[in-house]
Amino acid sequence: MKKIHIIGLGLLGGSFSLAARRKFPELIVTGYDISEKNQKDAEILGIITEAKNQPDSDTDIVLLATPADSLGRILEETLDQIGEETLVIDLGSTKSKLCQLVEKHPKRKQYLAGHPIAGTEYSGPKAAFADLLDGKVMILCELEKTDLYLKEKAYQLFEALNMKLRFMDPEEHDRHLAFVSHLSHISSFMLGKTVLQKMEDDRNIFDMAGSGFASTVRLAKSSPAMWAPILTENKENILAALDGYITNLSAIRDKISSSEKESIYQELAEINQIRDILDLGKG
Repeated sequence: MKKIHIIGLGLLGGSFSLAARRKFPELIVTGYDISEKNQKDAEILGIITEAKNQPDSDTDIVLLATPADSLGRILEETLDQIGEETLVIDLGSTKSKLCQLVEKHPKRKQYLAGHPIAGTEYSGPKAAFADLLDGKVMILCELEKTDLYLKEKAYQLFEALNMKLRFMDPEEHDRHLAFVSHLSHISSFMLGKTVLQKMEDDRNIFDMAGSGFASTVRLAKSSPAMWAPILTENKENILAALDGYITNLSAIRDKISSSEKESIYQELAEINQIRDILDLGKG
């Protein structure tokens, strides 16, 4: 592992670089960001060793860490540019459209569809930190379509960063992420909106906001530049998740309206089992 190029120098791209440079001290990391400020900050913070619009011909891995609606164009452009020994890995939250887009590309074997399950509510190169990816899951899709030799480069990087590999079909990935990630962000944003609307009438409302509100609305601090494209790129799956969520919200509203205390208790008690599932996942 001698050289990596990163397109998109925000939280995710920046954290990959900082972690990789810590494990491979001699590693050269070039990079590009559409934001001149982000690119300059990335140089100052040591995320990249040199700013470049395109990867060098001897680059081992190109990481794409840009908003979901830009990844298709950038992926095709990057595959057209690279030499035979370079692997391109995207880090996007949606996979189906990308895999379909490059299905017949002459350099398809030089692409690996990836999604690290890691992040915070903060964005930009200043939010990046080397431990973000430590112990986190890296989902890989259509692994069999990637060149065997190039896959070894990816394994070397992921192993060095202590990431746990999981393998999924791209459609399955997008369907599941709509429920456990994308729906969570929508819920947080809309809760934030609802309270902001209430604040217009009562500016003291945040004085009563405790840790429960803070943890639930935390994701509403996430970057709109990243999340707006995700919501449209994975539209069909997200709409299905929203339909189920809205149905459940309507049902609990009806029970509250009818003062069905025992029924509400039973439903909440049944939902409590998610605690055991999440605790098992941590183990």
